[in-house]
Amino acid sequence: QVQLVESGGGLVQPGGSLRLSCAASGTIFILGDMDWYRQAPGKQRDLVATITRGGRVNYADSVKGRFTISRDNAKNMAYLQMNGLKPEDTAVYYCHVDAQARAIGSMVGFWGQGTQVTVSS
Repeated sequence: QVQLVESGGGLVQPGGSLRLSCAASGTIFILGDMDWYRQAPGKQRDLVATITRGGRVNYADSVKGRFTISRDNAKNMAYLQMNGLKPEDTAVYYCHVDAQARAIGSMVGFWGQGTQVTVSS
């Protein structure tokens, strides 16, 4: 089993910045893709950014040029640097990872509990 703990959320004014962190722990042989999703009240959970183990990244159009995803494979960590925040970025942000628990096995998806980001003046 893999546990994910997000941190770094909070209240920020429009134009401000936040850095989210996601720490993965538990029975981990290898981590695959690491992603950030977000869910605003009354809306579906949407993919914000993804990073492969090799560092290839992809972003939702709404955050391109403002958000940067990164990871530290040695520490089993993922990060989301969010700059130029807008009120429409307000949501609960979730970390999602694909993890393989043993040398022989398959990747399984895990979710964190989420961290609230509120952008308001």
